Amino acid sequence: MKPLSAIVFKDIVIEMRNKETISSMLMFGLLVLVVFNFAFQPSGAERALIAPGILWVAFTFAGILGLNRSLSIEIDNDCLQGLLLAPLDRGALYLGKVASNFIFMVIAEAMILPVFVLFYNLRFNLQFLEIAGISVLGTLAFAAVGTILSTISANTRMKEVMLPILQIPLTLPVILAAVMATSAVLSGETEGISSWLYLLGGFSIVYLVVSYLVFEFVVEE
Repeated sequence: MKPLSAIVFKDIVIEMRNKETISSMLMFGLLVLVVFNFAFQPSGAERALIAPGILWVAFTFAGILGLNRSLSIEIDNDCLQGLLLAPLDRGALYLGKVASNFIFMVIAEAMILPVFVLFYNLRFNLQFLEIAGISVLGTLAFAAVGTILSTISANTRMKEVMLPILQIPLTLPVILAAVMATSAVLSGETEGISSWLYLLGGFSIVYLVVSYLVFEFVVEE
């Protein structure tokens, strides 16, 4: 089995046994939706303005929770040291962790998104698929930079606090682009959506390449 697929397989098996990462992301994301739903209760034209921001707040904080949990499991059980001692490329280790985090985040978002549609009286039509596509693209960028940031914060004393402090500013352009693209879909004004999608794709590539190149130096510190 190739190193990358072996890392992904390991993480999936661990998650299937304890079911902690996906369940915690799901519950936190749903709680965010419930709180904002009762706090704002948007209707009519306000829904298209407020709903995208609420959705991506839920995705963002659920994703940060999952990233924190992903690396804490590796460090608490000394699995990360074992992976570093194994004869595998550091880039493959990074890509494997990105793939695992991406899969877990997409699974959690796939369960959060239908609840969001029901809360805000949307329809399961083409708009739903378009929002799902935007979510996948935004999640890739989020997981790409979040994986290396969680590796950095995991070695600090305040790792639960440090990751959001690092993650949110760096992914703010991604969140903004995703919110604007989602808003364009909900409002039906998709004329300029391509620029936001290009921005999401560009940040995904930049985050993946830069993180891939510096990951070896991060894990060696």
